[in-house]
Amino acid sequence: MADPRGFLKVRQRETQPRRPVPVRIMDWKEVYEAQEKGTLKAQAGRCMDCGIPFCHQGCPLGNLIPEWNDLMWRDKGEEAIERLHATNNFPEFTGRLCPAPCEASCVLGINQPAVTIKQVEVSIIDEAWDNGWVNPLPPARLTGKTVAVVGSGPAGLAVAQQLTRVGHTVAVYERDDKIGGLLRYGIPDFKMEKEQVDRRVEQMKAEGTRFRTGVSVGTDVTWEQLRRRYDAVVVCTGATVPRDLPIPGRNLDGVHFAMDYLVPANRVVAGETLENQINAHGKHVVILGGGDTGADCLGTAHRHGAASVTTLAIGKQPPSERASHQPWPTFPNLFEVASAHEEGGERTYLASTVEFVGENGKLTGVKVAETEFVDGKRLPKAGTERIIPADLVFLSLGFTGAEPAGINEQVHAEFDGRGNVARDGYYMTNTEGVFVAGDAGRGQSLIVWAIAEGRAAAAAVDKYLMGSTILPAPVAPTDRAIAVL
Repeated sequence: MADPRGFLKVRQRETQPRRPVPVRIMDWKEVYEAQEKGTLKAQAGRCMDCGIPFCHQGCPLGNLIPEWNDLMWRDKGEEAIERLHATNNFPEFTGRLCPAPCEASCVLGINQPAVTIKQVEVSIIDEAWDNGWVNPLPPARLTGKTVAVVGSGPAGLAVAQQLTRVGHTVAVYERDDKIGGLLRYGIPDFKMEKEQVDRRVEQMKAEGTRFRTGVSVGTDVTWEQLRRRYDAVVVCTGATVPRDLPIPGRNLDGVHFAMDYLVPANRVVAGETLENQINAHGKHVVILGGGDTGADCLGTAHRHGAASVTTLAIGKQPPSERASHQPWPTFPNLFEVASAHEEGGERTYLASTVEFVGENGKLTGVKVAETEFVDGKRLPKAGTERIIPADLVFLSLGFTGAEPAGINEQVHAEFDGRGNVARDGYYMTNTEGVFVAGDAGRGQSLIVWAIAEGRAAAAAVDKYLMGSTILPAPVAPTDRAIAVL
């Protein structure tokens, strides 16, 4: 294990330092700075190497957390990245973007602050990239089988890398001009710079994965054409249909879905020149929804120079301490202060949006009321209405499922009642040879679940093609801990 008395000697949890707010809002670089190596090793040394490591239960990937904590503490970075890569294809993504359910399950967290697992993880992979320890792993032989993966988000990339490495010929189809899905155009650079995606794509190309960008499956090429051309097809298109808010004034100029704001902003940061980009400079902004996407809009608005930013959430403010109905080792709903929240803006809870108000077709404000609970329903409380000035509103209310994109009509794959592509216990749809992984089949979820499902679906596809598989399957579509393949 790491330092046997580490959790007794170092009781303070120290996370990565963030760049000063006045500095970081002037650019789009990542907000975090590298942690001093001695501090990092001390934090890794707090890991107790529990007899039953509940952090494994908290992580859908089953990451070997005590092992690489120990190796980091011993300054064996090359061995640490081998153990990290054994279960996680893209730790540089999860180490930056995952909310770390592993930390909520950390046994030390029962009566002390949890080990900084996420920070150790990202430090291991960053050191590995810096030292040239991340290399392509091409297959020793080809199987002669072909697979099309549709969608290049974390699930699609995990499927493709796993299947390429066992010898299948894999082509990834992406409708955008660059690979990465929401990693590329949905996540702002201040959370993850796109170098992280680019160098993984280069590694995958060197391994033999083929990428087809600018191809919209369902229109440019049909799903049926893919079925005829490939031995298997994997749907990894994500859950990209945004949840709307059909209240009076919804059609006013100035009310937008969050992704209609974030995607062009990311493109401009990447160096593109766009016409009619939504820009918050000098404007009063209201964000509906208090999740990660809302925080992304908040940080983006700060960097655009918004006059004010208000985030509205219909529910109660989460507690800062674990509630009794969410005991360890479950993942608690806690009040979070993301980097974007540190940068400014007002957060208001128990706020029900009643109406978007405007003049001459343009948004001028948002009418809100206090939320009251009646028979278990959240409703606007009469007599508490007020208007918040607003030039822009961003709807960050989550997503309702996968885009149909011809899936049902062209290959007759069914959708479930939640708008997701239906699948069996082996990730296959009702159409033989067509599989689905990630948010497209699961619904909106975490990046760590997308990668876990991608790895498990790859094992299912491999078994379908070859009769057996050596690939790991960390999760099943039914959310059981282990998929039996």
